[in-house]
This record gives sequence, C-alpha cells and structure tokens, in this order.
Amino acid sequence: MPTRPTGFFEQLLSERILVLDGAMGTMIQRYEPTEETYRGERFQSHPIDLKNAGDVLVLTQPQMIADIHRQYLAAGADIIETDSFNANIISMEEFGL
Repeated sequence: MPTRPTGFFEQLLSERILVLDGAMGTMIQRYEPTEETYRGERFQSHPIDLKNAGDVLVLTQPQMIADIHRQYLAAGADIIETDSFNANIISMEEFGL
C-alpha cells in the first residue's frame, strides 16, 4: 500500500477510470425542501430567506446530504465531493451568511 496521502488515489487511477459523484443541487431538489428545511433549528430566526442555499443544508440537514452521498456511492461513484460548491463569502452574502 502506498505511504503518501495521494499514493492510493494515484494507484487506483493507474488501474482504472474512477467515477465522480454527480450534481448535488439536482439531488437536493428531489427532496422538495421548503424554507423550513433549509433553516432547520440552527437558522430558525435568520432574517433572510435561505431557500436554495444548498450549502447550508450541510449544517441544517446533514442526514439529507449524507443520504445523497450514499446514493451516489450505491450507484458506483468512487469519489464523493464535499457539498460546499457555493460555500464562500460571495455566494453566502445573498443569504446574509
């Protein structure tokens, strides 16, 4: 087994094509989340609507995000990306976060 952190990944890449997970936003929409879903307990009194702030679901609905990751793994994904595509100051400013 490789000793470098990237060694295992490089070894797998030399053996076969690796499959990356898919779109997170599309999968989130399958759950038909409401404003309350996005808020969870953590942001109940937040003054700005959070609907469509998908990255906030990591904090408010971690079980949903984990379930989506499990679905991608069950479908054959080898690599799972974090749900943080828009988790930056520019994107979160719209939601007052």
